[in-house]
Amino acid sequence: QVELVESGGGLVQPGGSLRLSCDASGNLLFIDDMGWYRQAPGKERELVATISRSGLSNYSDSVKGRFTISRDNNKAIYLQMNNIRPEDTAVYYCSAQFLQPRPPFQLTTYWGQGTRVTVSS
Repeated sequence: QVELVESGGGLVQPGGSLRLSCDASGNLLFIDDMGWYRQAPGKERELVATISRSGLSNYSDSVKGRFTISRDNNKAIYLQMNNIRPEDTAVYYCSAQFLQPRPPFQLTTYWGQGTRVTVSS
């Protein structure tokens, strides 16, 4: 019902910048929060940033002040990554929460396939 496609990942040097994009398609009217998560080698998937329908954002402490999430209505979200560190190396996943517009009003989280970010000199 909702499809998410990430792009923009790649190889970046420490201290560099990268901009990730996530394009959404399908039934976009009932999408609530959207966000970025990442999974580094040997670690669980973790929150990077989320953004609500009204544009309120929330960041993990590890990226606060360096990354910025933005949203183009329900069409797309972006992650501007500045001052990138080696520990930012991970597969980054886009997510969207879909609220079923009828009983039982289930909340479903959709995920993209991910885009890999590798930080290396």
